[in-house]
Amino acid sequence: MIFVRSILCEASAVTDFGIRAATHSDSEFLVDMLMDAVNWLPTRHWSRDQILANPALAHYVTGWMRRDDFGLVAVDPAHEPVGAAWFRYLTAADPGYGYVSDDVPELTIGVVQTWRGRGVGRALLRAALAAARERGVRTVSLSVERANFASRLYAAEGFRTVESFENSDTMVAEIGT
Repeated sequence: MIFVRSILCEASAVTDFGIRAATHSDSEFLVDMLMDAVNWLPTRHWSRDQILANPALAHYVTGWMRRDDFGLVAVDPAHEPVGAAWFRYLTAADPGYGYVSDDVPELTIGVVQTWRGRGVGRALLRAALAAARERGVRTVSLSVERANFASRLYAAEGFRTVESFENSDTMVAEIGT
């Protein structure tokens, strides 16, 4: 497990958390994190059942962990999960919102609401990109709603918009090998 200490300049607060590899046993937590990612707006209230019944969302987590799935989980000092970042290869026959091509994995990140703004998302993103690079992945993609604060994080970490829709963007990062 990677140990992370995040220092928040505004509040001079220190947040300790760890990051570990995601496993098959994290499947339920990944559904929770997909739910948190979808419900980033306080006015949006998609239930777990609604997300799992929606094929456009459920394919990000259904059957976790497939042969080519990989990801990370952030944990608090008591080793309770507080966030996750994971990659899944989707196909043109069943594309994700951030689909680019069959050989580009799509990234999903979710952070428990009480842990947002404490460096967990950025640490997970950086660690996930490093894990992808170690696997020989050259390009990753994601989809983000433009109004979501995370869109600025992705841009700051090297993602660029390759396609725009009404309220969201598909972004990619060339991470090389």
